[in-house]
Amino acid sequence: MYRVLIVEDEDIIRKGIAYTMDWLGMGCTIVGEAANGREGLDKIKELTPDIVLVDIMMPVMDGIEMIRRAGEDDGISDLKTIILTSYADFDYAKKAINLGVSAYLMKPVDEEELKVSIAKVISEIEKEHRLEQIEQKSSDVFIKTDKENDYIQQILDETKLHYSEKISIEIFSDKFGVSSSYLSRKFKESTGTSYLDFLNKYRVQQAVKLLETGKYKVYEVSDLTGFSDYKHFNTVFKRYTGSSPSEFVK
Repeated sequence: MYRVLIVEDEDIIRKGIAYTMDWLGMGCTIVGEAANGREGLDKIKELTPDIVLVDIMMPVMDGIEMIRRAGEDDGISDLKTIILTSYADFDYAKKAINLGVSAYLMKPVDEEELKVSIAKVISEIEKEHRLEQIEQKSSDVFIKTDKENDYIQQILDETKLHYSEKISIEIFSDKFGVSSSYLSRKFKESTGTSYLDFLNKYRVQQAVKLLETGKYKVYEVSDLTGFSDYKHFNTVFKRYTGSSPSEFVK
């Protein structure tokens, strides 16, 4: 599971990308958001994402400067970036290419184009990982890592299927025969977020899709996406999107 950070100053665009795209289906999870390049640089250092989607024209610090500074930081490695911009300007594209940007997308972002770009970036990351593994001497490390990754992948797959039901890290720990604290730690190491945070974000993402159809009332969407009650649903939805369910649809 690859960790994604979205750096975009326009709130509605940032939230739209975070909550309307099928990130889990792309093998990714959103670990954070930022509204300008300075905040984005701080989030990169804090959250260590694998992939950063970044707008070019932002206040405080633009996207190109953010990428440049991130590249100069010895503590930041293997970061892949995808540029988002409304400006079809070759000079910006040239600067982005010189900084090693993996893709350059025009806004509004087309979901299929984004999927292609994400797949390209993941392919680059996996190729680099394979090369790193070849250089490793201890096969025991690979066996342990594969088992841990299998646990995490099963959790992600089952969450995608059963997010509307009662589900928790404790249920998975009982199933796998490992402690919940161990599984929680490994999940966060792999995805960059806690399981509850991941589950809530995924449920909100599915709620957005249901609300957009116009077929369901808010309380019905609450039930369909596994929230315990309507009030809790509103609280969680607003925490992640910045608005209530009804406001978000408008």
